Amino acid sequence: MAQPLLTDERIISDLLPQKFGTRGMLWTALLMAICLLGIFAYYRQLRYGLIVTSMRDYASWGIYISNFVFFVAISLVGSLITAILRLSGVHWSTPLTRIAEIIAVAAITFASIIIIVDMGRPDRFYFLILYGRLQSPIIWDVIVISTYFFISLLLLYIPLLPDMKILLAGKERKGIYKLYSFLGSFWVGNHMQYRISKKAINMLCIMIIPVAFCIHTVTSWLFATTYRPGWDSTNFGAYFISGAFLVGSGAVNIAMYVFRKYYKLENYITNEHFNKMGKITIMLGMVYLYFNVNEYLVPYFKMKKPEEAFLNDLFVGGYAPLFWSAILGGMVIPMIVLLFPKGRSPLPMFICGIMIVVGAWFKRYLIVTPTLLHPFLPIFDVPASYKHYFPSWEEWSIASGSLAGVLLVITFFVRIFPIIPIQETLREQHEKTDHQQLH
Repeated sequence: MAQPLLTDERIISDLLPQKFGTRGMLWTALLMAICLLGIFAYYRQLRYGLIVTSMRDYASWGIYISNFVFFVAISLVGSLITAILRLSGVHWSTPLTRIAEIIAVAAITFASIIIIVDMGRPDRFYFLILYGRLQSPIIWDVIVISTYFFISLLLLYIPLLPDMKILLAGKERKGIYKLYSFLGSFWVGNHMQYRISKKAINMLCIMIIPVAFCIHTVTSWLFATTYRPGWDSTNFGAYFISGAFLVGSGAVNIAMYVFRKYYKLENYITNEHFNKMGKITIMLGMVYLYFNVNEYLVPYFKMKKPEEAFLNDLFVGGYAPLFWSAILGGMVIPMIVLLFPKGRSPLPMFICGIMIVVGAWFKRYLIVTPTLLHPFLPIFDVPASYKHYFPSWEEWSIASGSLAGVLLVITFFVRIFPIIPIQETLREQHEKTDHQQLH
């Protein structure tokens, strides 16, 4: 079905940020409560030390690093939707670009925060910068994360400038008007500014792709350069990148459905957007499935003794239910559903997106924890608790607080700024009108 032609006034009215209703206020209050619980748990960790966690000499990373890897992975969606599709000349993705970028910025922000939480002593981050060694992959990670954050922030901000003129016209929004004025009062919308902003966006899109690949490759090297069963792999870089693309697309599928439903954006996020994003998700899922097979089949075939206990624990041991749930529920089943046209309609896409994102989080947990519990050189005469790991309530609270923080950033952004680019939508609508008049 062809998308209806809309007037400029209708488009602006539909896409301007809306005030929270009762559900929006309750949602925000819930997220803030979870964040406050996480802050309280972090206070306890600072006061009493990492002993309040369940991490010991074996499982020294635990849920915090699982969260970090998950946030880094989901942030790749910005480069997928904004950069790769934009540079490919794909115009249907326009309503999704800002959704992807705010997810990327929020996720990479809390990836940085959760690393500081994992350090136990936040003051040591200063020494990491002051005395960091380039021989360490940790320093590479700090560099690429910082670079990726600033490029993503610019890719969110610069395309937002043309909309500032419209937002500044709504002076009745007194509380937010000063923010709009500070961020975009210099934008007048002349030809020179549009030309400069277009060049800047294209340059940033070109820059962010290699940086995005670097951030996920370097994150994988934090594991692959550590000689342990399950991490001793040359496949990890591609394995992490393909998984990041998949979870990022799943997050966009969820956001598309939520914003379309609760902000009445059916004219802008159409069934065709879900259909095309579903096909992209299938392709990314197939690539990630290939790397999963490659990651586990080769070591299982060779079955080196240190790898044997680790793989058996994953496939048929204590972690088997979680492992097969992540593989089947987070990858195989969503791909089968999305193969069918009805599976690429909004509600099935939303459900598949949730399955992909939840499966991806548990997959990161499985990358970290079972490996740490199967070292090449076990420590003898240690308490039994060292050989098992289940996060304490403080860890769960901090991890949940960081996830709620990402959602809170996105929620506040949607309240203040248009989640779909207004000026780009107007321009595309004018082009469509001109094309119909010619024919």
